[in-house]
Amino acid sequence: MKIKLFGNEYQEPMQEEGSYVEVDITDVNAPSGRTGITIERLNEFADSERILRSIRKGNVVFLKIKGLREKDIGELKRAVEKLKKAVMANNGDIAGIEQDWLILTPDTVNVER
Repeated sequence: MKIKLFGNEYQEPMQEEGSYVEVDITDVNAPSGRTGITIERLNEFADSERILRSIRKGNVVFLKIKGLREKDIGELKRAVEKLKKAVMANNGDIAGIEQDWLILTPDTVNVER
């Protein structure tokens, strides 16, 4: 049986019941071998620059957009469009979760849909 972990396929060895499989993940393409996860809030358009800096550092960002959505929907659309263009230009990924959250990822992380 093949399993997929961090975008790499591994052949699962035959094993006895009750045993475990050790998987080497040291070949992950992240710059330091680790990926940070940050939680940010988008309260105004200017916050988008701070968020983009975090993504460029290689962090996954959980972005709460509720504050700006309630304040100014037009500004929210502008900010999300800016974030989307920048993330896609850097081969990252962006996905919405319900109506209050977005996930933005660098190029080393994909959102499985």
